[in-house]
Amino acid sequence: MKTSSVLTALLIVVAASCTHNDKMPEIYSSSSYAIGGYDPVAYFTEAKPVKGSEEFSYQWKDANWIFSSKQNLDSFTANPEKFAPQYGGWCAYGCSKGHKATTDPNAWTIVDGKLYLNHSLQVKEGWMKDQKQSIEEADKNWPGIKDK
Repeated sequence: MKTSSVLTALLIVVAASCTHNDKMPEIYSSSSYAIGGYDPVAYFTEAKPVKGSEEFSYQWKDANWIFSSKQNLDSFTANPEKFAPQYGGWCAYGCSKGHKATTDPNAWTIVDGKLYLNHSLQVKEGWMKDQKQSIEEADKNWPGIKDK
């Protein structure tokens, strides 16, 4: 129960920090790069977050994606939907609660061939407790929040 209360409090703080009058982009970007400059393909091929290089960049959905290798860039450009994180790289747990929240590249999971990112390792832990339900809720909520 205590973990649930702490997680709820953390998400309220995260949601408040992400709320402003400007529209947030569909793709989570920080440092001018989608998903903080990490290579989305590497989560699948290396099973870890790997920083991308400006040498291997690609514009998709109004975001600049960077990759750690030409091979990963080519894989992504051939099928971006296969490798792009769900919910535009915004926190999967936050989306399940109806809002966008930033993500930590180390708080990731691949479920049924799809990449999910979370705000922090602590939030990921809570998200994984009821992962199937959280994914179902986020899938329902995403169309209504992706352009907000």
